[in-house]
Amino acid sequence: MRQPSQWLVPDWPVPDRVRAFVTTREGGVSDGDYASMNLGGSSGDREDRVEANRAIARALLPGDPLYLAQVHGTTVVDLDAPRGAERPRADAAVTFTPGTPAVVLTADCMPVFFADGAGTRVGVAHAGWRGLAAGVLESTVAAMKADPREIVAWMGPAIGPDAFEVGPEVKEAFAKADPAAEGAFKPHVPGKFMADLYMLARQRLARAGLREIHGGGFCTFHDTSRFFSYRRVQKSGRMGAFIWVR
Repeated sequence: MRQPSQWLVPDWPVPDRVRAFVTTREGGVSDGDYASMNLGGSSGDREDRVEANRAIARALLPGDPLYLAQVHGTTVVDLDAPRGAERPRADAAVTFTPGTPAVVLTADCMPVFFADGAGTRVGVAHAGWRGLAAGVLESTVAAMKADPREIVAWMGPAIGPDAFEVGPEVKEAFAKADPAAEGAFKPHVPGKFMADLYMLARQRLARAGLREIHGGGFCTFHDTSRFFSYRRVQKSGRMGAFIWVR
């Protein structure tokens, strides 16, 4: 099966054995607000269509992905470790085993890929503002068990700085940890700010020791043809960010 043309492949300086892609709205079987490549099992879409869409993605992967129960937290699943039958409540995953895909689902929150310089360790995190402020990126960097200076990150499609309106509590959550985060918030209407998730993620990753941070520049809210957006349509589908070592 060929990958649909609109799906995103990261442009980042990692070994060729690291493979990753982010699905878009193209290439699935769902319709209406979920058209067409909705991978979200709890979004309200028909279960059979979600399963068909996941099968389309699975055909491009080396193994079965573990879909997490995402909760906007900081828990990172080690996909190489033994686990029970219950779906993990987590927002990131890492693996050092070739052929094991890691995945998170998003629709405005940011998917962030990680790989070490040797191309032996990979991970992916689901970073909305709550998880970002709580430290999900730092937790994923730690779970990579590599020198942060040797880890490369790529930021995928998220809501852009011209669309993400937030209240003062969001600004305060970041500024308390790092005064430099103030620069990621622009005053909007009274009592509201426009937040730049990409700037906040870059700041967090740099503070964690990363030197190579790539991607960004997308907007899930405004790019209606390519991306799902929960803020735009609450009955929204979900995109998948997949990564593995070949």
